[in-house]
Amino acid sequence: MEKRQLGDTEIRVAPLMFGGNVFGWTLDERQSFEMLDAFVAAGFDFIDTADVYSRFIPGNQGGESETVLGNWLKARGNRDRIVLATKAGMDMGEGRKGLSKNWLQRAVEDSLRRLQTDYIDLYQAHVDDPETPLEETLETFAELIHQGKVRAIGASNYGAERLARALETSDRLGLPRYQSLQPLYNLAERAAYEAELRAVCTREGLGVLPYFALASGFLTGKYRSEADLAGSARGDFVRQHLNERGLRILSALDQVAADCDATPARVALAWLIAQPTVTAPIASATSLRQLDELVKATELQLDGAALAKLDAASAA
Repeated sequence: MEKRQLGDTEIRVAPLMFGGNVFGWTLDERQSFEMLDAFVAAGFDFIDTADVYSRFIPGNQGGESETVLGNWLKARGNRDRIVLATKAGMDMGEGRKGLSKNWLQRAVEDSLRRLQTDYIDLYQAHVDDPETPLEETLETFAELIHQGKVRAIGASNYGAERLARALETSDRLGLPRYQSLQPLYNLAERAAYEAELRAVCTREGLGVLPYFALASGFLTGKYRSEADLAGSARGDFVRQHLNERGLRILSALDQVAADCDATPARVALAWLIAQPTVTAPIASATSLRQLDELVKATELQLDGAALAKLDAASAA
């Protein structure tokens, strides 16, 4: 399987990242172990989570995903074979948020404890914190790297201007640079990344790890009308795509999928993997069938005509 470089670090990863937001939420621990075992058995090693997963679910406090993942790492004894990514900065309640030195130092210890490991391969700022100077955040990351608790750092949900300023700050002060960006990017949601962020990532050599790679399930083709959203927890995310453009994208996916003897989900992920700046899209699975779709997407090579059809259909 092809490995891709993450920024200018020595971390090399398979072109697909398992999104751990489902651990401790839509998957219990036993089910999570089953998905993780199958993911690794298929030859993959890149897993993403965050301290805040899944605080957004009533009754949860945050840390559930990291806890499940940590239990799996301990049970399998495979920490050295996994590229482990997590994030900090989102609101954990009681003022526990942001990218200040005090909070990051506490947050990383909390994550390490839950993950049952002594280092994180990729530690990411989950969201920009305009109230904390970039210098303070980056100096704190530098300390964590020096202490051996973190190997590389990345950013998520940064705008182009702030990302560029953070990189300039690192260069000016001789501090570690963000090696990657997690942006919202998929076939249905292209504008925010392609307008300005893509140029920064290209110029600065950042790895790109898009989240919502299947647009919350819309690009699987499962949702084509309001009726299809009945009972779906993803209704609010998907509904925005049920318009003329969204249906045009699904039609193009159907056509390319038929030509390739694939599925719309496979084609949508293959399109994202084929984008020059993308290192590895982030996608989740809650069944072995869904996981098989993810794996097969990495094996699908779209030709120029297929890519052009999808580009045209998804143009703004």
